[in-house]
Amino acid sequence: FLPTSDGPCRFGMYNRYQRMVLDSFTGLDRVKIVSITTKDGYSLDGIIDNKRMLDFRKASYIAIIVADIMEWLLWRIRPYEKTAGITDAFIERCRHTMQATIETHAAAGAYDRILDKLEAMVRKGKTLIDPAIPARPLVGIVGEIFLRMHVQSNQDLIRVLERHGAEVVNSSLAEWVNYISYGQLRENKTDFRLNLRQFNLKRLKTDLEKMLDFGSELFYKELRQKQFYRRISKSIDIAHDHKVHHLKRLLHEEDIFTFDITTETCLSIAAILQFAKEGTNGVVNVYPFTCMPGMTTSAIVKPVMNRRRIPYLDTPYDGSLQPGRETAIRTFMHQVQQHFQRHGRKGCILQRAA
Repeated sequence: FLPTSDGPCRFGMYNRYQRMVLDSFTGLDRVKIVSITTKDGYSLDGIIDNKRMLDFRKASYIAIIVADIMEWLLWRIRPYEKTAGITDAFIERCRHTMQATIETHAAAGAYDRILDKLEAMVRKGKTLIDPAIPARPLVGIVGEIFLRMHVQSNQDLIRVLERHGAEVVNSSLAEWVNYISYGQLRENKTDFRLNLRQFNLKRLKTDLEKMLDFGSELFYKELRQKQFYRRISKSIDIAHDHKVHHLKRLLHEEDIFTFDITTETCLSIAAILQFAKEGTNGVVNVYPFTCMPGMTTSAIVKPVMNRRRIPYLDTPYDGSLQPGRETAIRTFMHQVQQHFQRHGRKGCILQRAA
């Protein structure tokens, strides 16, 4: 199982390379690689039986929400843990517990039981926090979805930032999945308007059906997200996920980019603006070396962050250990500490260009 993407993105080449590797070994040429793609909204046609597809998609999305909350719980507790290493061990146990819970209840649609178990885990995790440890400066992470979330690929960036005194919040996986549904909805709305002008009744019907499908899908996802985060927030103060509609509106208000240009660039820029609005003390942009969306984000955001006097760091990765990375992070964290001392975690300065 390895998702893919269309266009020139290198991520779309990984499954093809794996196919070549598997075919080079006797017997492994028969191993099938399942690759879902953003092009059709991660459709499971031909992979899952049609009768089970809707239930599987719902259960998969619940699993994504649970995984996101577990990650954010880790980042919320670990900088303030009573004993070094206790949070990692606790979260690892929780992952196994939640995995078993999802396997037991998701197929039957008993999502409330999954939420009950997750809430119990969160309450237990909160007891690991040492209230005597003072608050740390807050750093937000945006960027390419796989790289910013894959610990081995980004060389454990969050832990490195924590080691230098930060509390970190990383944009979620659910944010990206919601964006894909939102993007498909926008695309079909555009097609609908075009076919309406051309009075193409056959295509109008198809577009309308797709709009209803992706619209209801996005509504369901955001409804489930709200349900889970509302319950969990009663037990611990973790960050809430960014809503795609809100990010689009924020980007429109600033008028520095548009959702009409698809890729994670629009999400990254909007999330950085939201982090700044929330009083984050610094932002890190994570992307593969020479990745166009990441470089576009950097080019647009750097002057904006300079005007707002909020520390910003680009961290491109190419699989090698870069000798200057540690120095760059240390310098960035020194600026983050200075920002935190002056402004706390709220009330970032806004200095618009004249």
